[in-house]
Order: sequence, then structure tokens, then C-alpha cells
Amino acid sequence: MRVLVTGGSGFLGSHIIDACLAQGDDVVALVRRSSDLSYLKTLPRVELRAAELTDAASLAAVTREVEVVYHAAARVTDYGSRARFIAANVRGTEHLLRAAQRTGAARFVFISTPSVVADGTHQVNIDESYPIPRRFQNLYSATKAEAEALVLASNTPDFITCALRPRAVWGPRDRQGFMPKIVAKLLAGRLRKLSRGEPVLASLCYCENAALACVQAARSPKVGGRAYFIADDEVVDVWPFIDEIAAMFGAPAVRGRVSPAVLRVVVALVEALWAIPALGHHRSPPVSRYSVSLLTCSATFDTAAARRDFGYEPRVSQAEGFRRLRTWIDAIGGVAAFVQHVKDGQ
Repeated sequence: MRVLVTGGSGFLGSHIIDACLAQGDDVVALVRRSSDLSYLKTLPRVELRAAELTDAASLAAVTREVEVVYHAAARVTDYGSRARFIAANVRGTEHLLRAAQRTGAARFVFISTPSVVADGTHQVNIDESYPIPRRFQNLYSATKAEAEALVLASNTPDFITCALRPRAVWGPRDRQGFMPKIVAKLLAGRLRKLSRGEPVLASLCYCENAALACVQAARSPKVGGRAYFIADDEVVDVWPFIDEIAAMFGAPAVRGRVSPAVLRVVVALVEALWAIPALGHHRSPPVSRYSVSLLTCSATFDTAAARRDFGYEPRVSQAEGFRRLRTWIDAIGGVAAFVQHVKDGQ
């Protein structure tokens, strides 16, 4: 097939391109003129097209003669104005949907996130029937939920749409996700335990498993108008898992613990300060309700629907994924170079 991948120069987008090429597809990668294209330029059967999702007029040429659209581009930062999040995540998705419909694409696979259902409570083995909350923890979650709803509502017999919600995607080529940020904080000694000692269980999703789910969903007749959780088979206990990451990268183990009462006060203070546009529109907060919930609330997801409707089975175990991650880190110059990449991307 001839397919379009938005966010193709990014972490997950580049792995979706790899998965498409492995299927024999020809790929159009939607990129920004400022994107790092060094990896994509090494790949065969990849055509690079520069366009902005916020520019509806430019998308007709990008989607022409494309059969499947994989929409992975999004604003995923934890700072910025509401208008910027809506423009990137909602209006950009809407523009791409309409362009794909007008130019005759048959499928639209939206890369969503479990954050659309995050509500600050423990969520253990939940499935897609779990409700969207009335209040979201941040602008990213709110605008991704709105975009997901637009995608699913656009499903028709001639234009099949679905949304995939991979949880905490990790692996090689990730320079800005949760894993590199944790490594950087561990090496700097800036991470403190936030849990009360009870297990905090979490689903993760290795990048190649997430990309595999995308190409499988694009070929299934059963996915129309549906959302799907995607995750690895293994479930981790967050704080012992972080200790394992520290050992793997030669970082000191996490020391010290922050009491829940102190944490609540700090989060409230920071969020009050970050409501000031001069801060909240330009810099990541040091802590937030959302970031705290990731480290204190269990979040595991039932992938039975994905297994049923398009045969999803994770191909890469977490042990093998970590081996591949370490191989990639060694190839780019080791842990010090990896951490520098993280700092450069912040």
C-alpha cells in the first residue's frame, strides 16, 4: 500500500515507518522543515513531504494517492497555551481527516493515548469501556481525547477510522519520552520516591510492538470506529522498575521519600505558578498532578480487544527490548551522549 505517516521523524512515527516498510508499503512521511531527517533519509521507499497540520490547504497534496494515514504527530509537551494544544492536536487532526477523506484514503489510524481516560485514580486492567473523565489532568489529555472523538466519529464504510492507545511507549530512538527523562533524573540524583511503599503497577509498550499494532489495525476489517489499548505483555511495579533502570545505566538508586502531604502542597503551588502564562506557556513544570499520578497510581490495560480484532500479540519482550535499547545507546555514544540528547530535546 501507499501510506502517509505524520510525525515520521519522531520516535514512534519512525518505528511505524519501519513497520510499514517491512510490510512492503511505500511511505510518505509528513515532516516539518526543521525536523531531523537523518534517519529517514537512510530508508528506501520513503518520500519526505514538508507540511504543517495547521495549514489545511497544504494537506491535499500530501494525502493524494494515499490509501492509509497513520497520524502520530501531536503536541506532547507539558507546557503551552490552550490555543496551541487545540491547534496542534484537535484542529490539526481535523484538517488531516478532511483532507484524507477528500482525496480518497480508505483508512485512518490515529495514535491516541491512555491519558484520555486518566483521572488520577488507580486503573487496573481496564478495557475500552472505561469512561472518558469529565475533567482532564492536563491540556494534552484533553485535546487528545477531543481529537480521538473526531476520528472515531468520522468512521464510515468507505473511510475506516480507529484509535490506538499505546501505553508509555519506550525503546531505541526515544530522546524525549518517559524513559530518557527518568534516566536523566536518576543520573542527576533528582528523583525521590513518591509512593507509600505499596505496589504501583504499570503497563508499558515497546516501540516495535506499538508500530506492529498500527499496521495490523490498518489491515483489519473489524476496527471501524473503535479505540484500542496497546501494551506489552509484562506489567511492571514502577519503583522497583526504576531501581532496575538506575542499575542498568549506572545511576544511584532512588534515595529519600516525599510525604503525600508535602507533595500535595508542592503540586498545588507549582500548578498555581504555572497558571501564569509567562511560565505555563514556555516551560515544563517541575511537578504536576499528571506527572505525580504516573508515579503513584497503578495504570494497567486489557489488550483483549486488540488481540480479538486484529490479532495483536507483542513480538518483543521487555527483556529483549532493553537489550535493543542498550545496543542503540551504545551506538550513539553511550549513556553520557544519550543524556545529552535528552537535554538537547528539552
